[in-house]
Amino acid sequence: MSGKVTRRVLAVSLLLAAAGCNKTQTGGAIDAGGSAAAPTPAVIQAACPPISLRDGTSSYRTYAKGAKDDPSKIVYQASLANSTRQCVQSADKLTMTVVVQGRVVAGPAGGPGKVTLPIRVAATDGDTTLYSELTQFPVEVPAGTTQFVFTKADVTLPAGAGAEAKVFVGFDEGPYRTK
Repeated sequence: MSGKVTRRVLAVSLLLAAAGCNKTQTGGAIDAGGSAAAPTPAVIQAACPPISLRDGTSSYRTYAKGAKDDPSKIVYQASLANSTRQCVQSADKLTMTVVVQGRVVAGPAGGPGKVTLPIRVAATDGDTTLYSELTQFPVEVPAGTTQFVFTKADVTLPAGAGAEAKVFVGFDEGPYRTK
C-alpha cells in the first residue's frame, strides 16, 4: 500500500516540477526596462538561445609559481558543468540571465583560500559576435572541494536574436579587454 502512495506522490511531484519549468512569467525575475505598471513578459524557452560550453573552456587550472603542466604543482582546478538561462523580450532587445554551476578542487600545491576564475559569457549569431564579457569571479575554497554558482545578469542581445543565436560560457585566460 505504501509503495503505491509513494509512487503517486513521486509522480505528482514530477508533474508539478515539469509544469513549473514551462510556466510563463511576467516581469519580476529580471528587470528588463519594464515597470510595475507594464510588466515585460518572459520569453518562452524555445526562443531563448541555448547555452553551450566550448571545447577546452570548461576546465581551468592554476599552478604554483614557475610551474606549468606539472600535476604535482596544481594549486586549484575548476570545472563548469550544468547551465541554465532565463530570457525577457522587450521591443528592442532580448535580456538574458545566464547561470552556470561549477566546482573548484584544491590541488596538491593548494589549500584553503580564494581563487579568481576568469569566466567569459559570449553570444554569437553565425560569425557575428553579439555579446562578450569577461568576469573575474571570486570563489572561496575550503580544504578540499567546493561548488559555486556563477550568475551573469543583463546579457543583452538585439531583439532579432534568439532562433539562430548561441550563448557560450567558459573559462578564458586571454588578455582580452571587455566592458
